[in-house]
Amino acid sequence: MSAKKKKKNIKGSNKNKSLSIRSKIWIVDENEEVLFGLGRFKILEAVEQHGSISSAAKELKMSYRSVWGKIKATEERLNKEILVKNAGGSSGGGSELTPFGKSLMKKFRKLRKNIIDNSDRLFKEDFLPYLIGDKKDDL
Repeated sequence: MSAKKKKKNIKGSNKNKSLSIRSKIWIVDENEEVLFGLGRFKILEAVEQHGSISSAAKELKMSYRSVWGKIKATEERLNKEILVKNAGGSSGGGSELTPFGKSLMKKFRKLRKNIIDNSDRLFKEDFLPYLIGDKKDDL
């Protein structure tokens, strides 16, 4: 067996105009600790849908402890409550988002969409033409 890898023939492949950009965003504090991102958004979304941290954790294939820890860490770093746990008992308990938690989700969804839309636009306007040879390097 040869240790050499075959080189891919990429000649002409730069004409592919179906290239796209991908990015992930998350919000961190001054210590680079995560405040909020898509993962925590999905946790809140699942809690809102199921009304339960336990059910949300099962859906997300995470432990209850991990889900609860991420929620508490976000609350502590923001110094705001995003979730209210209702005591169990005959009514079964559960959890629900606070008005701030709902607003946080709405604002993050909007921020994420704007960032994705703008990065797509910038990529298509400036970077993609350079990659496919329709634009000269103007640096």
